[in-house]
Amino acid sequence: MFNLILFGPPGSGKGTQSEKLTSRYGLKHLSTGDLLRSEIAGETPLGLAVKNLMAEGKLVPDEIVIEMINSALDNHPRVNGFLFDGFPRTTGQAEALDKLLSQKGTKISLVLALQVSQQELVKRLLNRGRTSDRIDDVSEEIIAARIVEYEKKTSAVSEHYKKYGKVEYVHGEGSIEDIFELLCDVIDKKMVA
Repeated sequence: MFNLILFGPPGSGKGTQSEKLTSRYGLKHLSTGDLLRSEIAGETPLGLAVKNLMAEGKLVPDEIVIEMINSALDNHPRVNGFLFDGFPRTTGQAEALDKLLSQKGTKISLVLALQVSQQELVKRLLNRGRTSDRIDDVSEEIIAARIVEYEKKTSAVSEHYKKYGKVEYVHGEGSIEDIFELLCDVIDKKMVA
């Protein structure tokens, strides 16, 4: 099983590239945001607990997110692997994910980190803000704060996986196809190794 984490700051193209990568490699895309929304929409016990937490403005505890991921892994036993998007965001989450995957006889194979300049990220997000309902993409100040928050939290996760030689940095500027081919080159080399 080939398990991949796709990292990148807001606006780096994770969503676009995730779709293309899951299609090409037969991976199941696991976005924690999508999992949360699905649990809430399904009015599952987990979804109701999450909905109440979010209504109170609280963060969803790691244990709940890990339980959702555990459930998603169990519900897709025949995929070639998983692409994790938006998770893990902290070292604690990375360690919990590693433990969960180990219990299932698998592990993270590769962490791909999209690198995009702050100037390009701001440009992309402001553009997305004009064409979507995302209120967090309309202000340069909010965008800058999100990028800083991303860097603060996820740099530790990168360091965690660097210890195991699993992190590869990929230039995330250029055409969607060019970036996709760069990502595929790294994945193909890792799959052969």
